[in-house]
Parts: sequence; structure tokens; C-alpha cells
Amino acid sequence: MPVNASICNFGWKAKEFELLSIDEKFYSLDTLKGEKGTIIVFICNHCPYVIKIANRLSFEANELSKIGINTIAIMSNDVINYPEDSFEKMKDFAKKYSFNFPYLFDKDQSVARNYEAVCTPDFFGFNHLLELNYRGRIDSGVMNSSNFKIKRELYNAMNLIVETGKGPVQQFNSFGCSIKWQN
Repeated sequence: MPVNASICNFGWKAKEFELLSIDEKFYSLDTLKGEKGTIIVFICNHCPYVIKIANRLSFEANELSKIGINTIAIMSNDVINYPEDSFEKMKDFAKKYSFNFPYLFDKDQSVARNYEAVCTPDFFGFNHLLELNYRGRIDSGVMNSSNFKIKRELYNAMNLIVETGKGPVQQFNSFGCSIKWQN
């Protein structure tokens, strides 16, 4: 049963972090943020909702980078009980889906807790001041990527944020598998 992300808390400030990336280096939000905005998306390797959108996430991240928006993916699941989400498998997942953006490991789950992330995927779209202006889904295709009339909700919202500093009033929350919390 899918879990729904919360609605957008407009203006909420992104919280700093420093996490290990699949390239074996540590990165902070400050070093990864985009010039005109930043997407932080909580994902994992095994969730069918993430798998279904992974190619589209890779595509949208590349398109968003062209307008000054950086994408950051974070994996926060419990890897003891969900070994398919391990750090090594994160590397495989990123390679399989041609991620050209950082994929970070939130080992102690503190970043997911600080952001109040609840599901995978869970998208947070920030303006250039790192103020939250989008907490929606990637697009209208959701699990049905064969639909030819997909509205690019994430891209359109971030483009609006670049132009106006504010996200759309109407947003459809993301949903997916619950984050797998450690005991």
C-alpha cells in the first residue's frame, strides 16, 4: 500500500547535511546546491515506484541541470533488513539508470528525519534561497510511464521557480513505498 508525501510547506528552509556519495566522497548541501534551485529526492533501489520512474528521474535531472537546477538523490532505508538498498547496490542502481547526479547514503537516517521524508520517491524542490516551493511528484505518469500525455510536473514546477522564485499553488503529492526505518 503506497504512502503519500506531505503537501508543500512553502518557504521551509532546506537543512544542511554531509553524506557519503556513491563516488566514495562526502558532500554537503552547500556544495551540491544548484545556482537557481535544487531538487532533493529520497529514493531507494528496491521500491517499484522508484524503479518505474528511475529513467524519467535521470532524464528530468539532466533537463533541469540545463536551467541551473541541481538534483540530489538520497537513500535512507534500513540496509540491514533491506540489503537490496546497500551502498554497493546503490552504485549499481545509479549506473543502470545513468544517474548524472549525486546519490547519497543517509546511513543513520538523520537527513530523512530532518526533512520529514516519508516515502520513496519523495521530492523536495527548493528555490535558489533553498526555500521549499515544490513537494510533488515527478510527473502525471506515476506508475504508467507508457502514457504518452505525461505532464512534466517536477520540471514545470522548477522552471516556474526559476522564473518567479515560487512554485505552483496546485501540486500533486508524491507517493511510494514507506521509508524503511531502523529499529
